Amino acid sequence: MVSTASKKRLSEVRALLTVKGRRDQRRFAFEGPTLLQEAVHAALAIDAIYVTDQAGAQPILRECAGRGMPMYRLTDAEMRSISDVETPSGIVAVAPARQTALDVLFGAPGCVLVLAAVNDPGNAGTLVRAAEAFGARGVVFGAGGVAPYHPKVVRSAMGSLFRLSIAVATPASLARATRAWDVTGLEPAGVPLVQLAWTDRTAIVVGSERHGLGAWREACTRAAAIPMPGSAESLNAAVAGAIALYEYSTRRPCQDSVSR
Repeated sequence: MVSTASKKRLSEVRALLTVKGRRDQRRFAFEGPTLLQEAVHAALAIDAIYVTDQAGAQPILRECAGRGMPMYRLTDAEMRSISDVETPSGIVAVAPARQTALDVLFGAPGCVLVLAAVNDPGNAGTLVRAAEAFGARGVVFGAGGVAPYHPKVVRSAMGSLFRLSIAVATPASLARATRAWDVTGLEPAGVPLVQLAWTDRTAIVVGSERHGLGAWREACTRAAAIPMPGSAESLNAAVAGAIALYEYSTRRPCQDSVSR
């Protein structure tokens, strides 16, 4: 059964477009049938689904209805008010924002990607997707960078955010949690990536697009560089992180994801 959303409910969903709203409610919103399907198949808890008449025939909505997920019908104008995209798909879902404790994430061997104040949400989401593709157990978002459930991060991650363990850290809390780990920061002055020996407890730290590792360098036990024989001055964060994850995966396969 599809219900009508109250003004209060719509206001709460609209607030999830902001950092404060997501923090206060500990929830986030995501859009479209593809992400909804990824969320359902990842067994992500879904609080509610908001749909317009034009989206009502999507197969994933029938599946969600069969599972008894609450649904609310919106007008096109109401949908635009809670959507983050220029042309809404007609489907917005809301779910709890999962966060794994650092001691749990680093409590078992494997590979963990750390986004050290990465500010661009598209790069952050692409890095989350790359982390899953190359077998990382989880991703740590650095305090001061983009938040893990920013709408553009969620879209760019293409469902990987629903399956990986996600944590948030400061440089100091990361250093405390990784005392028994090799923490490899990517920076131009480091040892060439291909020369490194890898262990089964490795964190790969990607710095910000403008300022590099900054304060996060103190949490790293070593620095690694990606040699570039061409004339380009640098790589963006998403490309650099993906190369490092690939290099790790070919030399030391990562372990399965930890329990969420």
